[in-house]
Amino acid sequence: MLKIRLKRLGAKKTPAYRVIVINSTTKREGKPIEELGHYNPKTKVMQLNKEKAQEWISKGAQPTKVVAFLIANCNADGTLNYKKKEEQKLSKKAMAKAEAEKEAKAKAEEEAKAAAEAAAAPAEEAPAEAPAEEAPAAEEEKAE
Repeated sequence: MLKIRLKRLGAKKTPAYRVIVINSTTKREGKPIEELGHYNPKTKVMQLNKEKAQEWISKGAQPTKVVAFLIANCNADGTLNYKKKEEQKLSKKAMAKAEAEKEAKAKAEEEAKAAAEAAAAPAEEAPAEAPAEEAPAAEEEKAE
């Protein structure tokens, strides 16, 4: 049975892989039937011949989970379509702190909104009252 899997290259703690087609019974660094590309997980650089990989899959070669993921997330030109995770993992303390900040910000926004509404309501009434007070003052000046 043929497998499409990774062949490890590189020094200690600096892995680099080649994507190869190989017989499932041979060892990891054994001689491949065909090399389809390479992948560096540290730099997220990949070059893969996607057409050949699809051709081997149609012939019955079984990709490993990692290789299937790489083929699925591969662009048409063979480069990796890597998306960074937007959400970061936080410790319990950091999560509690972030949640408290979020609540405080929401509370501050509500207070600011309420203050703005309260300031807007008397401001609308004040101009209506001001001309009424000025009119009697003008009449008093005429009377003198």
